Amino acid sequence: MREFGYRGRDGCRLFATTVGEGPAVVLLHGGGPDHHSLLPLAHELAAAHTVVLPDVRGYGRSHCADPARHTWSSYAEDVVALLDQLGLDQAAVGGTGLGATITLRAALEHPDRVSAAILVSVEDIEDDAAKAEEIAFMDAFAERVRTQGVEAAWAPILPGLAPIIGTLVRDAIPRSDQDSVAAAAAIGRDRAFRDVAELAPITAPTLVFPGIDRRHPAALAERVAQVLPDARLVPDAFSADLRTADDLAAALGPEIRRFLAQIDHGCRRGC
Repeated sequence: MREFGYRGRDGCRLFATTVGEGPAVVLLHGGGPDHHSLLPLAHELAAAHTVVLPDVRGYGRSHCADPARHTWSSYAEDVVALLDQLGLDQAAVGGTGLGATITLRAALEHPDRVSAAILVSVEDIEDDAAKAEEIAFMDAFAERVRTQGVEAAWAPILPGLAPIIGTLVRDAIPRSDQDSVAAAAAIGRDRAFRDVAELAPITAPTLVFPGIDRRHPAALAERVAQVLPDARLVPDAFSADLRTADDLAAALGPEIRRFLAQIDHGCRRGC
């Protein structure tokens, strides 16, 4: 296992960890946890791949306390900066929740850099009314972070999410930077997509695992799998029975290994 730092396109200092050997796979954690949440899954894949686990800006070691630097385009650019740091023309990219949305944005904005996509617990795509509610929700979360701390800010939210999210968020709180977490809530004011149809240009082979709560609706993931021209849906893998990062790895690892084995990663530098 190797840890390293790199710079985002805007100079933001970021960090990542690699596990294993072979073609590179970048896995991005959800909003709340950090890269530790995906370490067991990385070890599941490490026999055949180099799994790269960044701390998304604002989380873990990747401190970013400037709200203006939390946009979907900046997150997608961070994926490109990471590939550049590793000397890779392209790689398979995937993520959970927030990480799944970043994966989709990277695949749209930089299609030549994303050879395959893995989407776990896809985040909702809101209409205008729901987006206004999302902005208010995230602004209130940020205020609680600033005035009450990260743990207190999450307390009213976690009961409504999948049980595993609560486990992973609570595990990451001691490694969180309060100012960065508050700033990261500004992503609620940006808009990743307005409609599922916007995803149709993504031609990379894609594996889709639906979520199970209102912020990660299964019906939305099903529509995503229908719109993407080369996508496969894996229903029921992500469930309320999952409680730990090890559970997540056991549930998703076999399907992801099979998917990656079928992908021709091409002649990328560093493979």
